[in-house]
Amino acid sequence: MAKCLIVEDDPDIGESLSSILDDECYKVRIAHDGREGLDEISKEIPDIVLLDVEMPVLNGPDMAYELFIQVCGKELIPIVLLSGVANLKQVAEQVGTPYFLAKPYPIDRLLNLVQRALAEKRAPVPRLREKT
Repeated sequence: MAKCLIVEDDPDIGESLSSILDDECYKVRIAHDGREGLDEISKEIPDIVLLDVEMPVLNGPDMAYELFIQVCGKELIPIVLLSGVANLKQVAEQVGTPYFLAKPYPIDRLLNLVQRALAEKRAPVPRLREKT
């Protein structure tokens, strides 16, 4: 059973995702912002993270970057970005993940992407931010 961490600030979306993945026999935990997500990962490393982009406290891209710089296995977790931001493809490129879906998304596309990410196990490779 794959362990999945959902990091989503909207409780309705988080619970909906949890229910969908639970029905597919994933072991699911939910965090409500990036800082809480990092705390959850320090308790138990998941097999995959479903990550919102825009959240309070610590946003999705910054959480992904924090995982990358910790370099203790946490940087190897595949990340699926789920967001309604207009520039989601660019955010995914910045985070370095090939896995992203724009909200709203069909459930079958979400499940297929999660299965693909778990099978490929491609960890994000973030682009370093250029100094201005």
